[in-house]
Amino acid sequence: MPELPDITVYLEALESRVLNQRLSRIRVASPFLVRTAVPPIHAAEGRTVTDLKRIGKRIVFGLEGDLWLVLHLMIAGRLHWREPGAKLARKLGLASFDFAAGSLVLAEAGTKKRASLHVVQGEQALSNLNPGGLEVLGSSVEAFGRVLFSRNHTLKRALTDPTLFSGIGNAYSDEILHAARLSPIALTQKLTGAESRRLHQATLTTLTKWIELLRKQAANQFPENVTAFRPEMAVHGKYGKPCPVCRQLVQRIRYADNETNYCPSCQTGGKLLADRALSTLLKKDWPKTPEGLEELRAAHRSGPDMPSA
Repeated sequence: MPELPDITVYLEALESRVLNQRLSRIRVASPFLVRTAVPPIHAAEGRTVTDLKRIGKRIVFGLEGDLWLVLHLMIAGRLHWREPGAKLARKLGLASFDFAAGSLVLAEAGTKKRASLHVVQGEQALSNLNPGGLEVLGSSVEAFGRVLFSRNHTLKRALTDPTLFSGIGNAYSDEILHAARLSPIALTQKLTGAESRRLHQATLTTLTKWIELLRKQAANQFPENVTAFRPEMAVHGKYGKPCPVCRQLVQRIRYADNETNYCPSCQTGGKLLADRALSTLLKKDWPKTPEGLEELRAAHRSGPDMPSA
């Protein structure tokens, strides 16, 4: 899912292409994309884009007449800049926003179409779509700490809760926690003041670093390779690969469609965190260390099949 750094670079690319430009036409190929009926989607046609901004992980287009288009890409939605009037891909194309200079095309991979578009009138209606999380870039350590300690969640859940922190999702939360040397399952209200300050600094540093890197990779072109899995990441998407800091193998926790990646040596004092599905199956045999898990896997390679963790 595109998160704060990805959305920031998208918005910068859009600024030079659509800001102060007239939106001539909107083509919608998927009936599931538009989640509002009033105002109608075609009320946006013929209006000039006067503002571009981010609300959480949403991209917001402000149009003259106080009309707003709010686009949430969800997990698999991506934006592409194409020639004017470009055809929508038959299976992946959801919508196109047509301008004189080009067409902004929304595509979504996979069978689950989760991307959404809201059309709202007025600032109040727009604010109703804001989950209200803290904008962490530029936040003080005190403001960050107040939000962090306001609820007793795991750090992973707290960082990815849009009502607490704005724009952080599964990928960058893994990178932030690794940089902060904190366990993803540590409870917020058990953190020390020093750990909270460390997490705040890691959050600012990680997000800023990735914005700068993505800008450099885009090289003033429209970002076409937005992904949650990048070779420069330390732990996210790196299960089974060595941590760049200590060379310990990166581990994971899986739950439903989500996966948390972490380094046991850097973040959990060498402890292997229980993967819900596999640890439930193994129960008392669940190993306590990464080395124990590797030994268990090795023992099963010549015997009964063991589910992959």
